[in-house]
Amino acid sequence: MATTKNVTRLPSGRLKYRDETFAGYNKPKRSKKSSKKSVVLAKKGTEIKMVRFGDANMTIKKDQPGRRKNFRARHSCDTAKDKFTARYWSCKAW
Repeated sequence: MATTKNVTRLPSGRLKYRDETFAGYNKPKRSKKSSKKSVVLAKKGTEIKMVRFGDANMTIKKDQPGRRKNFRARHSCDTAKDKFTARYWSCKAW
């Protein structure tokens, strides 16, 4: 598992990890790669992990209560507690 020692802070204040820049830890952003929609540099203590999540070909329609309720039930969002999982970040986006 990578640690915060593997991350460099740029003069602008952004974080650089594996040739990607992030605004900070635990702050999702749009992914440059076409395989996933979003990416986040998750941090627990001194451990870090880059988590990619979301289907790049689908849109989120969380403004529709029925869709939001079904998504959250389908993914058991009430029990998503681990920041190193894509489920946690998907549920947080919904």
